[in-house]
Amino acid sequence: MIKFVAIIPARGGSKELPGKNIKKINNRPLIEYTIEAALGCDLIERVLCSTDDEEISKIAKSAGAEVPFKRPSVLSTDTAHTPPVIEHAINFLEINENLNIDNIITLQPTSPLRESIHIKKAIETFSKNKFDSLISVQEGFPPWWSFLNVNAKLKPFAKLDNQLNAYNLERQQLPKVFEANGAIYITQRNYLKNEGSLINPDNCGYILMDKKSSLDIDDQIDFTLCELIMKNNLEKK
Repeated sequence: MIKFVAIIPARGGSKELPGKNIKKINNRPLIEYTIEAALGCDLIERVLCSTDDEEISKIAKSAGAEVPFKRPSVLSTDTAHTPPVIEHAINFLEINENLNIDNIITLQPTSPLRESIHIKKAIETFSKNKFDSLISVQEGFPPWWSFLNVNAKLKPFAKLDNQLNAYNLERQQLPKVFEANGAIYITQRNYLKNEGSLINPDNCGYILMDKKSSLDIDDQIDFTLCELIMKNNLEKK
């Protein structure tokens, strides 16, 4: 019986930032930061990397992650979704090692400022409750200040229940909202198997992370910003 298994999905293709998952940031491949955070959490029993790329596989193994299989090409395209990737990894362990797995932690390598302490807090919060899933979040942009394009005109995406004009209010006067930051997903094994999803929106816990720790690298601007934050953190030590 395995209580918590961490899966790090890291395919080789990346159009926005080629080679992103192993692109060096402060002289270390990006994926190493996530592997280090996972291995540093004593509540995680196994840390696996799911990849289709030989170079990523080599670097992940060197950093301490297990890479017991090569991800199928059908799960490595631009349009491949994460839940089937995680299901494939867990199914491999169940079949080839005859394991019973309770919960899965999905850690994307594009969140290098997420630390072991965040993962541990997420697991502890998840374990104390009867959630099907848990995600990490940060404070989000007020949806009442967002618009839809309807016939070349802006239409409010959402309206306040009291029908007040949100643009007459300051941000602190609006209800606080949260958005997923992509750093941590915890899912009950049975929920993933039965529903094919990492998140149950009707029974999902959360942990709140600050804006800096929530940085998700999607393009070169994010990458450069993260590098500056890391350098600043080192200078403060």
